[in-house]
Amino acid sequence: MTPQIAKRILLFLHERVSSLEDPRSIGEALKDSSLGDFWKYRVGDYRLISSIEDGALRILVVKIGNRREVYR
Repeated sequence: MTPQIAKRILLFLHERVSSLEDPRSIGEALKDSSLGDFWKYRVGDYRLISSIEDGALRILVVKIGNRREVYR
């Protein structure tokens, strides 16, 4: 991942996701996930796979990758 893409992802998380009362409103639930309740966010060709912890108001980004590779 290039530094420009990393910066774009950080800006997305800071400006778009962290300010929301419900971060699920702009994400999409992953279907058929055997690992638990995960959400994805789209940033260009990259996907952020996340776990949202409501009680702590925390979003844990589990994986970041190109959309061709991130779900493998």
